Amino acid sequence: MKARFVCLVAFALVATGCGGARTKRGSAPPPASQASAPAARNAPETSLSQAERYRQSHDGEPSEKIDVSTIPEPVPVPEPLSRYGNRSPYTVLGQSYQVLASSRGYAERGISSWYGNKFHGYMTSSFEPYDMYKFTAAHKSLPLPSWARVTNLENGKSVVVRVNDRGPFHDNRLIDLSYAAAVKIGVWPKGTGLVEVRALQPGEAEPERPPVTVASAPRAPRPAAGAKMPPPAPQPAADGASPRIYLQVGAFGEAANAERAANAVAKAGLGDVRVVEAEVNGRSVRRVRIGPLRDADEADRLTDQIRRLGLGEARVAID
Repeated sequence: MKARFVCLVAFALVATGCGGARTKRGSAPPPASQASAPAARNAPETSLSQAERYRQSHDGEPSEKIDVSTIPEPVPVPEPLSRYGNRSPYTVLGQSYQVLASSRGYAERGISSWYGNKFHGYMTSSFEPYDMYKFTAAHKSLPLPSWARVTNLENGKSVVVRVNDRGPFHDNRLIDLSYAAAVKIGVWPKGTGLVEVRALQPGEAEPERPPVTVASAPRAPRPAAGAKMPPPAPQPAADGASPRIYLQVGAFGEAANAERAANAVAKAGLGDVRVVEAEVNGRSVRRVRIGPLRDADEADRLTDQIRRLGLGEARVAID
């Protein structure tokens, strides 16, 4: 289980942090309305100061087992934007982020992590107590609050979450799920999962989407000049094929620039590198990618190496 990357206390005080300010002991609301939900469980422990809590090296699950099937999924309803957590741009650990003006049309694939007992009862970025027994999530750019369906691309399980927090501020992480949501779709206890996040709009029917457990094949992979081309990636033969994870070093309009980046990666021996041509908004783009990779841990390791080589900030891509 990957611990949620922490942010600065000063950042939390301006209401755009990933943990927020401290609440009084027992001040969090009951976790869920059903009798079978863990509303009668022990009150969250919020006596630690912000600094003490962030010094904890590991997050964790509750001591009691819960039946997530009894927890209701949130229904998107019209809500005003939160007074807190929507400042844009905002900065965490020296990196700036932009909050989207609207969640409409948002859809992205990436790696999910989760957070649990370490943050339970403490304020989120929207100044609501975090409740690990509800289906909520933290996201870096969606407006607070927002609603989204999160689907585990590895098993097809999905859950509707209410996005009310900022984060995760960790390389290659797209969304931080509450403990309950992570259990619901099988991200817990693994720690991370390959997911698709699609925003939902209050009062609107959920749009149909193609099967998410079938990985699309990369288009026309070709070797960089001077680089050894790996065997072509296997094509998905049937529904249920596993998604593939890549690390994208960059996307270039000019073929020469893509070749230079691919050659640098190949020379460093970071793995199988390929240039994938795609069309984006009617424009040809050449994506330099490493992979497919084994898992999120390998993506994290390679991201650090690429940064040290001065090749910029890589990003995860899932097909």
